Amino acid sequence: MQVFRGIPERAEHGCVLTIGNFDGVHRGHQALLAKLTDKARATGLPSAVLTFEPHPREFFAHDNRPRRLTSLREKIQLLASRGVDRLYIARFNTRFAELTAEQFIEDVLIHGLGVRHLLIGDDFCFGKARKGDFAMLQAVGQQAGFTVESMHTLVHEGERVSSSAVRAALLEGDMPHAARLLGRPYSISGRVMHGDKIGRTIGFPTANIQLKHRSPPLMGIYTVSVEGLADKPWPGVASVGVRPTINDAGRPTLEVHLFDWNADCYDAHLRVNFLVKQRDEERYDNLADLTAQIARDAEEARAYFAQNPL
Repeated sequence: MQVFRGIPERAEHGCVLTIGNFDGVHRGHQALLAKLTDKARATGLPSAVLTFEPHPREFFAHDNRPRRLTSLREKIQLLASRGVDRLYIARFNTRFAELTAEQFIEDVLIHGLGVRHLLIGDDFCFGKARKGDFAMLQAVGQQAGFTVESMHTLVHEGERVSSSAVRAALLEGDMPHAARLLGRPYSISGRVMHGDKIGRTIGFPTANIQLKHRSPPLMGIYTVSVEGLADKPWPGVASVGVRPTINDAGRPTLEVHLFDWNADCYDAHLRVNFLVKQRDEERYDNLADLTAQIARDAEEARAYFAQNPL
């Protein structure tokens, strides 16, 4: 997949395009992308996705921004895995937000991306004050030579699939529900960084995964599997939280204790799959109490894998 930062001034080729934030790349997104790539193959044009950085809701609602399900790197990897040919990442700033709906169609869709067929969700609005909609796109498309198609929101097992529904499931600690909406276990990817190495002093060494955002969509203690270390997922137990027993910095961290793993994994890029939530994060009076609880958490996770081998 080719990745472009920004919108070209003039498209060299036409494309079959869809537009959205694609946070999480859940089952609804996957259905849309499957339709996109099928249409692209049928027309002999490349499939393209236009997404935004930051998320428009992050831009407009600084204090009430949604917790991201995926980092930009994770989103790129997930979109590539769905067979998308091109990804355009538009910087969402004041200038972009001030584009009228007519300017967006003319400058971005027609001139910049050369859209020949546009596939959008049924609730898609765009342009300053969100004045652009499906009807406007259809009317302009008839004159400009591109077609427009809408796709209804996917309903899976009686529930509307959305990024908000995934966030709600994660907030409730219902990992199987989140996995059903995503079509896979929820995961966080990142590079293993050097930490304060307290874990190894209490008998539970951890891999400290770099978190890209200060507000992860889940917190607590989890049974996990980890990809990126071996030719198969590796079992472990993970903590996502602010480590109140250790310090009061308040910044969330992701720490994973890998069962029976003795090799160095610094700088490795790992994917942590969250399978079961065990409990919320707690503060303990001393390291001895924390160590005893970690031992119980590890025992619970090992019991899970004894019943559910990887």
